[in-house]
Amino acid sequence: MQVLGSQRLDAVESASPAAAVDAFAQSLGKALGARGVRLWTADVSGRVLVFVASSSDERGHDTVGEQVDLRESPWAEVVARQECRSVQEDDCVRVLAPVTTRGDAMGVLEIVLDDTPDDDARSLIAAAAHQLAFVVTAERRHTDLYEWGQRTRPVTLAAEIQRRLLPASPTCEAGQCTVAGWLEPASSVGGDTFDYAMDRDRLYLALTDAMGHDVAAALLATLAVGSLRNGRRAGQSLPDVAAGASRAVADHGPLPSFVTGLLMRVDLATGTAQVVNAGHPPPFLIRDGRVDSVDVPPDLPLGVLADRPYRVHELRLRPGDRLVLATDGMLERGAEAADLPALLLETRPLHPREAMPNLTRAVLDAVDGDLRDDAAVLCLDWLGEQEQRPADAGASVDRASG
Repeated sequence: MQVLGSQRLDAVESASPAAAVDAFAQSLGKALGARGVRLWTADVSGRVLVFVASSSDERGHDTVGEQVDLRESPWAEVVARQECRSVQEDDCVRVLAPVTTRGDAMGVLEIVLDDTPDDDARSLIAAAAHQLAFVVTAERRHTDLYEWGQRTRPVTLAAEIQRRLLPASPTCEAGQCTVAGWLEPASSVGGDTFDYAMDRDRLYLALTDAMGHDVAAALLATLAVGSLRNGRRAGQSLPDVAAGASRAVADHGPLPSFVTGLLMRVDLATGTAQVVNAGHPPPFLIRDGRVDSVDVPPDLPLGVLADRPYRVHELRLRPGDRLVLATDGMLERGAEAADLPALLLETRPLHPREAMPNLTRAVLDAVDGDLRDDAAVLCLDWLGEQEQRPADAGASVDRASG
């Protein structure tokens, strides 16, 4: 049975961007004979789901904006396990399905039925939830509806600017790897960002921390991230990308200004990673049940001496490796009480999209909710190609001049 055939696709595209999911839900509801179909989206904290769209409300009233706590609920299990679940109620069955694409868990599709669905209906619901993720991905470029659904607390101007610097999705699953980042902003935004991009042959990672707080830090971060993306998209080498960003910060940032950062480029065929360290804490490598700090000695932060070249360090990744980049908000100003290396081992069995929020929340708990600096993390799980997975698939971290 087709979920999004040509007629249903036409209905989605004929609707306004804010009503596209409603049109999808109406079509799906008719196909299943459902009492109601609703989309819940995850908020930026990762702690609640917010109801943003539906075909109808079986209770007969408007519940847009209603929230579900993700910490302990059937919805939480659906998001964590990425499996459909049926919840039997007095007069209906509530079916929950993960709305996810490339590992980005956007939310939960809820369908209310009279009876428990059979295998065909369950398959249809699972496929519909997956297709709905693509609808949301396309439509959220044109409306603030889904952005609104992610906000359960006021957002400052500095935080607004900072959020625009992050990737459109915090998670990406690909054949050779999975990438996930998370940012827990301080009450006074500290200018932390993470970024990633993947082309046919390479994966690019960047984690940066701009000096200062609030709007000034967010603007400085904008300058650095914009320059890094510009150099990356121009096909520049990693040292040249770093040097260009350093010049941009020196030429256009207020004096004095600097941005620390880790830049990486990973060859997807070999797992060989190039690393530039611009005055930043080194990455952590979780391998064979151990956590080690990767030996990548720092050069100067971006913007300090614009003409100083940057060195490239080389790391050979093995299948099963997890690499975690963290800003100093994860390591200093009381955050050290969280014991990050121990947490990295504890969260290793989790998918990166779950592990990274857990790390930042542990730091937040360690400082009793008073985060004095942004806490940002970026994780790479390296899987490698099948033929690259023998136990001796490379090991050492070597430094080379760039």
